[in-house]
Amino acid sequence: MKNDGDTGSLKVTETADGVIFTVHVQPRASRNEICGVQGDELRLRLTAPPVDDAANKLCIELLAKALGVAKSHLALTSGAKSRHKTIRAEGVSKNTVLSLVK
Repeated sequence: MKNDGDTGSLKVTETADGVIFTVHVQPRASRNEICGVQGDELRLRLTAPPVDDAANKLCIELLAKALGVAKSHLALTSGAKSRHKTIRAEGVSKNTVLSLVK
């Protein structure tokens, strides 16, 4: 994991069954990686193009692997056609998400 964009602090909201956080996605990158924090969003680079929902699917896959949960525990709640996406993660603590940027 590369940490080149640490210019802010990741905003993570706890809910009754998990957490909600935002991500900034850069599609068509050379590799899949979590790059750190940009503003209050988790920054991701994805190899998938932003067509046919490919980048959204890869975003969920990358986050599920990094958080150690099943893909079914993550949901894209807003931003399906935007680089700025809101993710809901069930069964995940705030500290687990924050550990992705350390």
